[in-house]
Amino acid sequence: MRFYPPLFFQRIWTVGFEKDFRGVEVMVKKSFWNRNYNNSIFGGTIFSASDAFYPVLFFKIFSQKGYSIRAWSKSSEIKYLKPSYFNLYFKLHIDETEINEAEEILNTIGKYTKLHPVEIFDKNGLNVASVMIEVYMRNLNFLEDASDNK
Repeated sequence: MRFYPPLFFQRIWTVGFEKDFRGVEVMVKKSFWNRNYNNSIFGGTIFSASDAFYPVLFFKIFSQKGYSIRAWSKSSEIKYLKPSYFNLYFKLHIDETEINEAEEILNTIGKYTKLHPVEIFDKNGLNVASVMIEVYMRNLNFLEDASDNK
């Protein structure tokens, strides 16, 4: 994902994925390409950095389990807490409980929607942004019982 153009040109770097795509560490490198007129990182870059990773993790986890799914960010809300004058970092992790919950919903309802938090920090550990990503997944192989629609 490091060379995916929307991330690459904003200097959003995937530091590394955890085993089985249960988590990811991301860095936003401050540069000429993503700073605003205050010399801090542009809010759109911070927002873009947080947007894609939960859906990607869920997609990879469930693809490895044999599911055919669609996963994307349905909505997001960001709160900018402080200007960010340094490189930024965040880590995401999806635990077994969340995976089991999502799997149960995908198998019984066919569609999963849930909010997931992202906390973004600068190199000094200062929390500069708080994001809530609403992840949507659809099990493409789910067939609703025809009797439920009567």
